[in-house]
Amino acid sequence: MKSIVPRYTREIPQRARLEGAKCLKCGHIEFPPRLVCSKCRHREFETISLQKTGTLLTYTIIYTPAETFSMQSPFAVGIVELDDGVRLTTQIVDVPLDELKIGKRVEMIFRLVQKEGHAGILEYGYKAVLTN
Repeated sequence: MKSIVPRYTREIPQRARLEGAKCLKCGHIEFPPRLVCSKCRHREFETISLQKTGTLLTYTIIYTPAETFSMQSPFAVGIVELDDGVRLTTQIVDVPLDELKIGKRVEMIFRLVQKEGHAGILEYGYKAVLTN
């Protein structure tokens, strides 16, 4: 199995701090950050912290996951639009699955995502929880 530790290390700003890139020309926010703005093709960005709250746009319930996540089954994965307009795919946690509804407000939290390989390297990232 190929190690994912180098990729995980590169993604720490996005996974741990929810950092995106804001185009200095048009203001479009890219997440994850890119080298070229997808709206205006500009190549200069500033690093910004994304909003931690948003709205659940859609979701699905996973009943047959990959082996890594088999102990969590069933679980929900959804697309969340953060208050700054960025959309991301994330696991939705700490809620009975029958209480999920499109349009619910969510907050992004920092949690354990998985353990990697026999060494048991812990990988953290963001997940969503419902708010009020």
